[in-house]
Amino acid sequence: MIYLQSIWGIIYTLVIVAVMVRVLMDNRQPAQTTAWILMLWFLPVVGLVFYIFFGQNTRREKLISQSSLDQLTKRSMTEFLEQKELRLPKSHQPLMLLFRNQNMALPFKDNEVDIFTDGHSCFLALLRAIGRARHHIHIDIYIFNDDELGNLIADALIDKAREGVEVRVIYDDVGCWSVKSSFFERMRDGGVDVHAFMPVRFPAFTSKVNYRNHRKLIIIDGTVGFIGGMNIATRYVKGRGKQAWRDTHLMVRGGAVYGIQRAFLVDWYFVDHTLITNRVYYPDQNPLIHNNCLAQVVTSSPVSEWPDIMQGYVRVLLAARRYVYMESPYFLPTEPILFAMRTAALAGVDVRLMLPKKGDSKMMDWASISYVMETLQAGVKVYLYEGGFNHSKLLVSDDSVSTCGSTNVDFRSFEHNFESNIFFYDEGMALRLKAVFLADQKHCHLIDEVQKVEDRPFLRRFAESVLRIVSPLM
Repeated sequence: MIYLQSIWGIIYTLVIVAVMVRVLMDNRQPAQTTAWILMLWFLPVVGLVFYIFFGQNTRREKLISQSSLDQLTKRSMTEFLEQKELRLPKSHQPLMLLFRNQNMALPFKDNEVDIFTDGHSCFLALLRAIGRARHHIHIDIYIFNDDELGNLIADALIDKAREGVEVRVIYDDVGCWSVKSSFFERMRDGGVDVHAFMPVRFPAFTSKVNYRNHRKLIIIDGTVGFIGGMNIATRYVKGRGKQAWRDTHLMVRGGAVYGIQRAFLVDWYFVDHTLITNRVYYPDQNPLIHNNCLAQVVTSSPVSEWPDIMQGYVRVLLAARRYVYMESPYFLPTEPILFAMRTAALAGVDVRLMLPKKGDSKMMDWASISYVMETLQAGVKVYLYEGGFNHSKLLVSDDSVSTCGSTNVDFRSFEHNFESNIFFYDEGMALRLKAVFLADQKHCHLIDEVQKVEDRPFLRRFAESVLRIVSPLM
């Protein structure tokens, strides 16, 4: 028995050392590397299991071939859209070029946008758009709940499918773990083409559980697109007071719908292995929409070569001259984001960060405190939203550039999830999203002194410091 224990100990040690070497050779951010090595060494067995599920680096994997991406982007959009009198502002050309070169994201002009800050108006607009659909409805969503709202939308989709409209739905398998399969089978029986994104089946150990499709994209007939932070769930329409969920979602009409459509069709190719490039999915846009509201739909994923949306945030922060306002439900920033925020604030830029006063995870709240401290010390103004759980993800800077989407300011969104944001290069959109931020700010408490954050019991501060070590893994 003693010999068996010794042999097991030697084998386990060799495995752990081999995994540590692999972590080191991945050349990740030092904080992530350190966190994984500490977990592997100090949490026997548990640390190894966590690594198998959550730690494997997929950045170099190619889930979709470059030739397929070329067809889904160049053939589908550039051949079907001629943008006359397209003017790119010089001040934002570097950021737009960054997204085009790395993400194949094209800038589109002639856009009209409705901004929704409550679920009632957003889902009423969605149901109206679904009711008007004549050719196709595409939905790419993290959570599609089996609740009152979810069933209402599912019924509407089934009705349209029976009318002959093509209805395609992608839902995230982990995001919908609590949703019974019968809910999606009912849609399939009704003629809706439904696929789970990267299904996870236990007991097989797989890192797929860590790489989730967090996007919220809906396209109706290629002319109306929805993008933002709202999932399909009644929490957005039933909550009151401190239980309310506050979020930001956009309905877009115009050229940028092509970008939202392209993002969906790339995901559809991944789940269904069907390459859809027909012009009918990229119809002519409304000729009455004529403006220079420029937009780029940018996606990021753990298998793309670069963390595109994170790099965009860093670029905006470092290019800001007057202000940057940010809203996020979680704040576990990567080192580049934290560095950019501190640098901008120390340079005299008015950097404001809005977080929920009470989040949906106490562990996440505690883990973020030390990062909040660092931003406060650099002069960032931190606002705690008290009107419920603020799930909004937006950024606006200098009355000229703004973005809204599914991306949180945390490691998971920037490094692990499949995310999507729409970036606007337009003063009008910037001022409208700035107004959203300032309206939310009226329901906030400002933390303007470091001492207010430091005045906490020792054990609480110790727990927060421990959680910070593992925060890159959350």
